[in-house]
Amino acid sequence: MSAILETQQLSKFFGGLTAVDRVDLSVEEHSIASIIGPNGAGKTTLFNCISGFYIPEKGSVIFDGKPIQGLPTNKIAELGISRTYQNIRLFANMTALENIMVGRHSRMKSSWVDAIVNSPRARREEKETIQEGQRLLAYVGLSELSDNLGRNLPYGAQRRLEIARALASKPKLLLLDEPTAGMNPQETEEMTTFIRNLRDDLGLTIILIEHDMRVVMNISDQISVLDYGQKIAEGNPAEIQANPRVIEAYLGPGATAISEKLRRKRTAQ
Repeated sequence: MSAILETQQLSKFFGGLTAVDRVDLSVEEHSIASIIGPNGAGKTTLFNCISGFYIPEKGSVIFDGKPIQGLPTNKIAELGISRTYQNIRLFANMTALENIMVGRHSRMKSSWVDAIVNSPRARREEKETIQEGQRLLAYVGLSELSDNLGRNLPYGAQRRLEIARALASKPKLLLLDEPTAGMNPQETEEMTTFIRNLRDDLGLTIILIEHDMRVVMNISDQISVLDYGQKIAEGNPAEIQANPRVIEAYLGPGATAISEKLRRKRTAQ
């Protein structure tokens, strides 16, 4: 398979702080890739550079064969990248259906003039947007909550609604920032299955930031590890679990030796 997304020597600075430091990343089409690392490793900053919220000082972001670094967020969304956030960002005073309709805005062609005069194109697109919103609500299992305000939805439903809103723009690449944060074990298991189905049912490529290692190891085709803004490891789940630099990044110096002793003890038993 070919890479749908690449970053090349990508760097982002905030004053004297290097948040992302010459990161090379390559994500194959229709894969699920995870980005992990300790708090402050630069994971969300990397997402923000990919999706256009930040402009990197150095390096490039290549999506579908085209450089996109420096493009505004709406243009990047039109090209086919959509995302969710670590802290849920729904429109609290809009209904579930209205939240999804907002997400489809980048695919609508009607102008402000069409809206003012209520032209046939504007009416047609509004009807299509409502139908698409209802379809997506059904897909994420929230049809019965269509008229509920975003702020009144249960936490797990809010997470699913945010993903449905991201899907409304018909992305090729979906960026999920800690999609299982705050969930109990059952909700986490359901979300993990749901994310896998997004790839399998819709043909999406998915990159997620996630702290729950059970989720990461169960769902990822590829894992990239950041620490202090640098990529320190990359590979499949088995390779990452055994990587000494990853173990030390999470557990501190000396952890590799302890981990190896425990492994030998288990083997001997």
